[in-house]
Amino acid sequence: MADRNSGAAEFFAGLVIGSLAGAALALLLAPQSGEETRAQIRDKSLEYKDRAEEGVLEARRQAEKQIVTLQDQVSKLQQQVNVMQEKGKGQVETWQEKGKDALEKGKQALSRGKGEAGDTVEA
Repeated sequence: MADRNSGAAEFFAGLVIGSLAGAALALLLAPQSGEETRAQIRDKSLEYKDRAEEGVLEARRQAEKQIVTLQDQVSKLQQQVNVMQEKGKGQVETWQEKGKDALEKGKQALSRGKGEAGDTVEA
């Protein structure tokens, strides 16, 4: 089965290459003057050049659209990061305040504990 597919592919490739070679020979050996042939080749090459330029311009337009879209997405993500950072700062400040309060209460409890221990030792 693989040999059949391989043979068909080779046949098709030969057919395409033969067709291209035949077209090139037809242009060169056609019953027209060399000047006409050169003009025809020049016209076709200009046509292909124009098509290529149009393709490049379209690709550039598409790339520019993608760039704008990506820039918008990055901007939105940056805004989200900024919001999250602000929330994080608020959380840290809250935790610092709670930590300071807990530390102060701990110091006060320790002072009371020392005072009570001192009273017990004196008694």
